[in-house]
Amino acid sequence: MPNTLKLTNALADETRYSIYLYIVEQIQPVNVQQIAEQFSIHPNVARLHLTKLDESKLITSELLNNKKGGRPARIYKLPDKPIYLSFPKQENHLLLEWLLELVETMGTEALDKAKNICYASGRNSIQNSSIASQSFDQKIELLAAAALSIGYIPKIETIEDKQIITFSIFNCPFKGQLSTHPHIVCIIHEAYLTGQFDALFPNSEIVQLESKLNHCSNCVYHVEVL
Repeated sequence: MPNTLKLTNALADETRYSIYLYIVEQIQPVNVQQIAEQFSIHPNVARLHLTKLDESKLITSELLNNKKGGRPARIYKLPDKPIYLSFPKQENHLLLEWLLELVETMGTEALDKAKNICYASGRNSIQNSSIASQSFDQKIELLAAAALSIGYIPKIETIEDKQIITFSIFNCPFKGQLSTHPHIVCIIHEAYLTGQFDALFPNSEIVQLESKLNHCSNCVYHVEVL
């Protein structure tokens, strides 16, 4: 069976699709019992769904030794390499690789141009005529919607009642390029995010607390609205 059909068949079941989305949003790997409890299904049913996703390469699994002894437990997580699926088949990820290679070859001037383009794109993804009149919470909703629209899973928290945002990115949409052009990818992605933050909160300070480049589980930004 073609790989495309395996993927689409694996996600055709509503429960299985929901399980896949749940795994996408998790920082840590999951096990059968977690899935069974989360979706109120029998562990055997959860195992069948996870096996189907694993066989389709949508997720990956491994055995984890039990520190208390006994049989190793199988855990499930997203694969390190993303899966590209389009109809008809397209190779946009290759185009991205070529453009990143071009920026790297042309040096600092090209990187500065790329940062400017990504910053403007970030601002444009947020800008609308009513931003100035919207509340802090409404702006947070806009930020979350913009993040979801390009494929990453944001976790946004405000600290107490202060206008301080912790913005965490799970399922980085550019992780496929982190192994080849990590420096460039992170610089232009941060420029894009800065454009979004500046559009919503013109007076703000942005600090990156964690980065996948430093072997962290995700990228975390601290934004203080002044």
